[in-house]
Amino acid sequence: MKLAWLAAPGLALALLAAHFYRAGAWPLMLGSVALIALLAWPRAWVAQLVQACLVAGAIEWAWTGFNLVQQRIALGQPWTRMALILGVVALLTAASALAFRHHALRSRFTLG
Repeated sequence: MKLAWLAAPGLALALLAAHFYRAGAWPLMLGSVALIALLAWPRAWVAQLVQACLVAGAIEWAWTGFNLVQQRIALGQPWTRMALILGVVALLTAASALAFRHHALRSRFTLG
């Protein structure tokens, strides 16, 4: 059951890795992949690092969405569906950081 709770953070990190890969940000892509691998190591600092990176990732999704909306508005293209999708991705990325508050992951990562 503990591993099932890691699915949300793992998926969010995988989406961030794909986002960074597409943007050509190789260090950030490799960092996201490394964080997925670190989830196998049950240490408190790993959980805290992943949580912080997921919050930063949510900010990145929101910033990307904002920039793309501005570009689409300037070009006179539709933007609402894209903004909604990226907004949901940003919210789910931030919410996946809350998975570490579940008792299964709190005990796995020895979080107080």
